[in-house]
Amino acid sequence: MNRTTLSLIAGTAALAAVTAFAASDPPAASGASSAKTAAELPVERTSLLCPAPSDSEIADTAYTSYTPVTQGTDSGGKAELQAAAEQSATDGTGGAAKGKSGKKGADKPVLTPKAPGTPATGDTSGSDTPALIGTADGKFAPGWTVQETTEVAAGTGRGLLGVNCAPADTEFWFPGASTSVDRTDYVHLTNPDDSAAVVDVGLYGKDGAIKSTVPDGFTVPPHASKPILLSTLTDQHQTDLTVHVSVRSGRVGAAVQALDAKAGGDWLAASTDPAGSLVLPGIPKDATDVRLIAFTPGDADADLKVRLASAGGAITPAGNETLHVKSGMTTVTDLGDVTRGEAGSLVLTPTDQQVPVVAALRVVRGKGSAQETAYIPATAPVGRRATAADNSGKGTTLSLTAPSATAQVKVTASAGSEGGGATTKTYTIKAGTTQDIPAAAGVQGTYALTVETVSGGPVYAARTLSATESGVPGFTIQTLPNDRGLVAVPEADEDLSVLQK
Repeated sequence: MNRTTLSLIAGTAALAAVTAFAASDPPAASGASSAKTAAELPVERTSLLCPAPSDSEIADTAYTSYTPVTQGTDSGGKAELQAAAEQSATDGTGGAAKGKSGKKGADKPVLTPKAPGTPATGDTSGSDTPALIGTADGKFAPGWTVQETTEVAAGTGRGLLGVNCAPADTEFWFPGASTSVDRTDYVHLTNPDDSAAVVDVGLYGKDGAIKSTVPDGFTVPPHASKPILLSTLTDQHQTDLTVHVSVRSGRVGAAVQALDAKAGGDWLAASTDPAGSLVLPGIPKDATDVRLIAFTPGDADADLKVRLASAGGAITPAGNETLHVKSGMTTVTDLGDVTRGEAGSLVLTPTDQQVPVVAALRVVRGKGSAQETAYIPATAPVGRRATAADNSGKGTTLSLTAPSATAQVKVTASAGSEGGGATTKTYTIKAGTTQDIPAAAGVQGTYALTVETVSGGPVYAARTLSATESGVPGFTIQTLPNDRGLVAVPEADEDLSVLQK
């Protein structure tokens, strides 16, 4: 989620320091003015935050950094990931929280990218890998993407866990968390700034707001990360919750680590800002169970049409044509094996009145003891450009959906981290459909996938990584919202008359 607004001062000087929190698809200038049309320039600085990956001693974590080549950037710059200087050892309640020393790798970057257009990789293992604070400037800043992928062979949350490192913000919504006895869910808060952040964590269940055992919020020290075990905030065991992270002062990065004792686990990224219509792209065609979790933070109930954009067109799931979401209450509906062997994306639209909603999908593959879980939050469209890093020749699926109008998109598979050249193909996604794009061939090492909208309606995207270990179909899904790599900078003429007023 990103509600941060970047103020831009137009003038004759060049763009100074523009962060990746700027909106990348601003509206066209309007009104009677002598100012020229806004120019779109690459951002000059981007900040990303990666949560501590795991408390398992047998966890193996890979980091992949990638910046797409962007015209108009300076020739200099760099990108790096550094361990958070301080890792909080408690959850602020006196209860159990995962504490990281922050010392592992603190003096050495996890990875060092050499040039845009080629991925850079790094890896760690064990339970003491800290949260990371990343910065990129110059030619590395526009569209900088970092993927954190962890393999855990056994134990609670075993499987493949993945998350896109994300910018700091002031508000996040996470439908799909849990405090059930089979779940161990943490919300990770990372503060990149020089002053402490004060954060409230609210829980909403099937009956509404749940009273927290920590009413005064949490303090996250500067350059620190605080993992908070959700079950320490309430004595209620609820299968489906919506977590609301709101920042009173400062800003943080936030993500929920959802670990299941029987069905694996994954990272739950924040839903896009509350909206009347939502798209949840990239449900795997072999999903055995799909659960929709929705929440409306406003005062009015929401009534939504539920549609599946499949490979053959938009269809209505039998028995789940609509969804009624009560105000302030987490609402759940089980969709079963809704994709039935075809690529699919869920599209939620209002039946009548527009009421802002957040939503996510809990997706299960496999059956019995071979189950694995991943999450798909509602996401923003690709817009001009979006990127997913850490793809491989096997086990990568890119899903594209055009819910409202046919669109043409360009997909570029980058050069590999160990060799091979970039390839670009153009695809037409028909209205109301989802199309799976196969993995790139002939690439050595890991590679990035960059999606660009060429024409037509909005496109939404998600990438699935798969890896089977001991018969368990491990997988993780990340959505591809706009990379915010460009910012509009209006040109302005001098008007000395303002000095006479």
